[in-house]
Amino acid sequence: MLKKHTTIAETRDRFRWLIPENYNIGVDICDRHADQTPDCCAIIDIDAEGIATKYSFADLRDRSNQLANALSQTATSGDRIAVLLPQCFETAVSHVAITKMGCISLPLFTLFGPEALLHRLRDSGASAIITNSANAQVIAELRAELPALRQVISIDGAQGQAASFHALCDTQSTDFTAHPTKADDPAILIYTSGTTGAPKGALHAHRVLLGHLPGVEMSHDFFPQPGDKIWTPADWAWIGGLLDVLMPALHHGVPVVACRFRKFTAKAAFDLIRDHGIQNVFLPPTALKLMRLDTPAEPVPLRSVASGGETLGKELIAWGQQVFGTTINEFYGQTECNMIVSSCAALEPAEPGVMGFAVPGHRVDVVDENNGTFCKTDQEGSIAVRAPDPVMFLRYWNNPEATAKKFFEIAGEKWLLTGDKGCKTPTGRLQFIGRDDDIISSGGYRIGPAEIEDCLLTHPAVQLAGVVGKPDPIRGSVVAAYIQLAAGFEGSADLAEAIATHVKTKLAAYEFPRVVRFIDDMPMTTTGKIIRADLRARATKEAENEQ
Repeated sequence: MLKKHTTIAETRDRFRWLIPENYNIGVDICDRHADQTPDCCAIIDIDAEGIATKYSFADLRDRSNQLANALSQTATSGDRIAVLLPQCFETAVSHVAITKMGCISLPLFTLFGPEALLHRLRDSGASAIITNSANAQVIAELRAELPALRQVISIDGAQGQAASFHALCDTQSTDFTAHPTKADDPAILIYTSGTTGAPKGALHAHRVLLGHLPGVEMSHDFFPQPGDKIWTPADWAWIGGLLDVLMPALHHGVPVVACRFRKFTAKAAFDLIRDHGIQNVFLPPTALKLMRLDTPAEPVPLRSVASGGETLGKELIAWGQQVFGTTINEFYGQTECNMIVSSCAALEPAEPGVMGFAVPGHRVDVVDENNGTFCKTDQEGSIAVRAPDPVMFLRYWNNPEATAKKFFEIAGEKWLLTGDKGCKTPTGRLQFIGRDDDIISSGGYRIGPAEIEDCLLTHPAVQLAGVVGKPDPIRGSVVAAYIQLAAGFEGSADLAEAIATHVKTKLAAYEFPRVVRFIDDMPMTTTGKIIRADLRARATKEAENEQ
């Protein structure tokens, strides 16, 4: 959908949305290709032992049709059907089948504990769940608290009350007529990662995939190109894995590598990229930082690398150019409205520490909520997206109050508030400063944690860094840095001082961490974002104990 022109401005000006009235995700990413190029590779499924199995679009169509026929015996359009699986062929089959049925797909992360699963399944009223043997046991223990759940299906075979995925499919026809969905009909229910408050279900329409395409194409330097093959370590249960990688790639007929590491390591990631000729990757910042600590002796060339979730500093961008032979393109979005800002090295050089431009098709700006006005260049405000927008969620599930609070009106126009602070740069880009709750007010200064965290990562002793405000009776707050050390380093007062001085000499004096604490494990969401709320709670408790 995105055509390359000379500049980002021209590319944006010439872009036009093409959103049909009738549209179905499953038909688009599967049946359309299966009808035209049935033998083309759709999924390369690599199991825990490293054995790869290739599945064509015809395979994906036939199995998803069989699953849709099996599920249709107990489910009807509009029902929520959960998918609790790692990256694998059956995960793609499930999402395709559910959306072709006109049901609502509920992606769930396999590392969720019982409470996280119970909240999402109960809140959504899911009628069925497709999972594996390990999680089928967890669901069995929750079943009494899930009265809406009528069917449990396991890809590992029948066990207890769980039916066999493959046995069910094998008895069904490979013919299925997709439900005639509209582009605005509900298709996917993804719960927020819950960095603040209980996770909320963001309900998306079928059009959400089309809304993602320009951002995906831009962040991968005009994806697709001949020979493209894509992979991400991000789980397909999250919007970054499902709608930034799996579904857009299948839309374009690009093979997707499904690989579930027992544990993510830099070596495993580099080996996978080399061994399978992967050309495109989405690597969350945490993965990039871990890979940077174990840089291979020889470069690992890629056509495109995209990253999002945390701001990238110049050190990571420079490292990526050296190792991957391409510039890492940073993108920005959230579960409710994703892929709305991106850099694109094929159009403009990267500006380290700055997210990028508003993606063509999306109007993104920085607003002053107090005055109801747009902010000037370099003026801090709230990042907002004008509604309606194809990638924007329909509403929060069972939460009209939270939905209403998400929107804001300026000059008669409706805007979605992301909850993030940022500013417009003189080059027309958007710079991320931090979430509302992350901003540190210290001695009259307003300080965003991202720049300090980026600077901390340039110190050789630092593997991961989280920065928050610690309550202070004089300054209001002081900058506190929580450090997970790299291998070979031990925490000490001298090292803490050296790390603080490192920041003081590279950034403004008021930004340096007056508190440096060494921790064994950084609190992180399952999507790889630092949970600064946990660090703030720790800093607050420490301040209270000092009184």
